Amino acid sequence: MAVAQSRSRYKYIDKFLDTPGPSTDPDFVPGAEAISNLQSSKVLVIGAGGLGCEILKNLAMSGFRDIHVIDMDTIDVSNLNRQFLFRKDDVGMSKAEVAAACVMKRCKDVKITPFNGKIQDKNEDFYMQFKIIICGLDSIEARRWINATLIGMVDMENPESLKPLVDGGTEGFKGQARVILPTLTSCIECQLDMHAPRAAVPLCTLATIPRQPEHCIEWAKIIAWEEHRKETVLDTDDPEHITWLYEKSLNRAKEFNIPGVTYQLTQGVVKNIIPAIASTNAIIAAACCNEAFKIATSCNPYLTNYMMYTGDDSIYTYTFEHEQKPDCPVCGNLAKTITVNPNHTLQDFIDSLGERPEAQLKKPTLRTESTSLYFQSPPSLQEQTRPNLGKTLRDLVADGEEIGVSDPAFTIDFKFKLVFQS
Repeated sequence: MAVAQSRSRYKYIDKFLDTPGPSTDPDFVPGAEAISNLQSSKVLVIGAGGLGCEILKNLAMSGFRDIHVIDMDTIDVSNLNRQFLFRKDDVGMSKAEVAAACVMKRCKDVKITPFNGKIQDKNEDFYMQFKIIICGLDSIEARRWINATLIGMVDMENPESLKPLVDGGTEGFKGQARVILPTLTSCIECQLDMHAPRAAVPLCTLATIPRQPEHCIEWAKIIAWEEHRKETVLDTDDPEHITWLYEKSLNRAKEFNIPGVTYQLTQGVVKNIIPAIASTNAIIAAACCNEAFKIATSCNPYLTNYMMYTGDDSIYTYTFEHEQKPDCPVCGNLAKTITVNPNHTLQDFIDSLGERPEAQLKKPTLRTESTSLYFQSPPSLQEQTRPNLGKTLRDLVADGEEIGVSDPAFTIDFKFKLVFQS
């Protein structure tokens, strides 16, 4: 009797699982087996913020029973306007733990296991236990890391090693949902040029004539920190560091009569956080959970493979298949071709890697097959290769030569083929 009452919560969802349809997967077996597949699917949700709260709620109310969530952040008062699983008394507590407890309180038959920490702290064995991984992140760097990790886990002789990645992202009134099958479909790195980095502000503007509150914050981050605290590595997740930057930014803004510097804006600029809107989060989270439901049950074909949404002027969605790139540095096997000016210095090229939409590498170490061009660390190798920074590319590499690039933020090496401009 108790089981029947528990299952009645999902009576409308069961209509999808009890009856095959014209687009149903050939392997789909309606009824108890489909329900069992759903309930036994272990799902990992990465992020318990604006998207993550919606995703956790949707999964629990869609029939998933075994959910895990990981997030390194604690609850801030600014989260309360849209992250509805949190209350004022929760401020300062772990997002993952509070979100899990809140959902389990409402959905008694669901188990949610929280992890408070960085995704980079978990090894492959941790990720291997899940059937589906859903991302609700606000960081491109974190997406690239989990994308590379899941691709690196794939063993062609072990089908269970392929973990579908459902990724959602929002930016104001815009958003996207995508389904990635590691090594088989276009990955996040293939699509990186669709997420261009934020335009850089000239240093002279920051130093002499700031015009916007963001300029004051960038000044505090780039110039003031280097002048006053260069012995300390800036940690954008440390509240004390953010508070220091906020106070410096505020004083700078007052000096130039620029309004608008707040703690929340400082946090957003320093961590490159995009403003979030609750309705957009709800729409994108629903799309992500819909895809997870279809993957877990085979009741309908899942997305192939990218859905974009915009709601700023009207409500519009567009679905298309983003193609896998043979020269993708993560899932491809060819070096990506980059056209460069041979008279530019190695330092110029390194700076450009942070600005190029297809690269976005902040601390690259570079080498050719025969020599080391520049090392970011250890200090001894950095000192040894520093003279190369002032040399031109023509002096260091041949036209069409491949170079290997690594960055401490990622688990894989990148390959680029440098082609000189004629």
